[in-house]
Amino acid sequence: MRMLRSPALVPRPSQLTALPGRFTFDDRTAIRATPGAEPAVSLLRTLLAPATGLPLPVAADGRIVLAVDPGLSGLGEEGYGLTVGPDAVLLRAARPGGLLHGVQTLRQLLPPAVLSAAPVRDAEWSMPCVQITDVPRFGWRGAMLDVARHFRPVSFLRRFTDLLALHKLNVLHLHLTDDQGWRMPVAAYPKLTEVGGVPHGGAYTRRELAELVAYAAGRGVTVVPEIEMPGHVRAALAAYPHLGNRPERQLDVWRRWGVCDTVLGVHDEVLDFCRTVLDEVMETFPSPYVHVGGEECPTTEWQRSPAARARVAEQGLDGPQALHGWFMRSIGDFLVERGRRPLAWTETGRDLPDAFTVVPWRDAEHGLAAAGRGHQVVMAPYRSTYLDYPQSARPGEPPGQPGQVVDLRTVYGTDPAPAHWQPAAAAQVLGTQAQLWTEYVPTAEHAEYLAFPRLCALADTAWSGGRDWPGFQHRMHLHRARLDALGVPGRPPTHQPPGEETP
Repeated sequence: MRMLRSPALVPRPSQLTALPGRFTFDDRTAIRATPGAEPAVSLLRTLLAPATGLPLPVAADGRIVLAVDPGLSGLGEEGYGLTVGPDAVLLRAARPGGLLHGVQTLRQLLPPAVLSAAPVRDAEWSMPCVQITDVPRFGWRGAMLDVARHFRPVSFLRRFTDLLALHKLNVLHLHLTDDQGWRMPVAAYPKLTEVGGVPHGGAYTRRELAELVAYAAGRGVTVVPEIEMPGHVRAALAAYPHLGNRPERQLDVWRRWGVCDTVLGVHDEVLDFCRTVLDEVMETFPSPYVHVGGEECPTTEWQRSPAARARVAEQGLDGPQALHGWFMRSIGDFLVERGRRPLAWTETGRDLPDAFTVVPWRDAEHGLAAAGRGHQVVMAPYRSTYLDYPQSARPGEPPGQPGQVVDLRTVYGTDPAPAHWQPAAAAQVLGTQAQLWTEYVPTAEHAEYLAFPRLCALADTAWSGGRDWPGFQHRMHLHRARLDALGVPGRPPTHQPPGEETP
């Protein structure tokens, strides 16, 4: 008996059984939907109809059935069940979000040309018959994109969102501000973008960001904003010097990379500024989480500042170094009062107030320390999730963050909840995300080259938890045709404009 070959899906489904036969789309193929399935119907038609040239109308007798069934509670918020038979397709989920992920599986079951930007006419659009039950291992499967160091227009953010959704990644973490740029407008502080948004690109409008949020939500992706504080704020201080520790000093937006030693002051006006900014952020981004940076904050200016020393005395702190915890607690409490969950980078696992969900980036063991303190954790250790490092040591690789190589297998080896962790600590892990810092990434082509296929590896382990490197390699060999159809570069960019470097 001939063995049926399983389709090469990325990420790998929890359970997949190949069945005999194929389902073929034609100009009579219609979609039938239950209440609650409308977002998935819209997405399916948006993604398939233009590429195939088929109308795919919604009809009561449609052979493609999309159904929300709350009784399927075992599938959770994002899981789905998919049956493809020769005569019909049934996609079911307990929640609408599960159907959105199932739509992406349908895309991958079709020939790669369905992903192409240009419509393909007179092709046979068919998919293999399968039975799939698919539930993610982790609820947080994300990618951070740094648009502060090098600005990327909203058209790129939409394309990047589409690429995340194809791989069932559900968080787009936007790093909107840093020493080198401020990309989100704040009505009360227009100079943030007028001054801080000039180097390395530009800034978004509130409307662009709100429309991006809606676009991403329609694909099952949440946009999580990040506004850096109290360090990595040189662009803000260039716009409003009085927010710093030396109000008389006029700074420029930093045009170098690395860690700048200018930080926010700790006087009341600074806290008012941060609250005003975050109020506008929350108006634009409905995400439950708001990221407020928190990392790499030198305390030199606080040690020298009479106002900072006065704040230390007023609060009964141990010294200027303790102002970081005081500042983060003040901001975290503000977000909690407004029904949001504060999120920040951690450098030790013990440096953030209790209310914070933490993102350990220096070392995975810092995640264990944070989980042990009761924090929820999103794992992001730089040795396996920082995509600004080169993919290989080959001579043709473009310039990247110096120090190491993060290759595909290294990313695939990322385990957000390592086996040696106790179950109670592992239960605190929400998931994982990759980071694409852009100091050395001046073009969109370069960004996509660095992101893929390494994000495919992170998506696979975050969704399925699998540790089958040979199997993943085989699936990626076939999945490459899908990336090619989408125009994702498989080779290093041919030209790299020079970037600034820290002297």
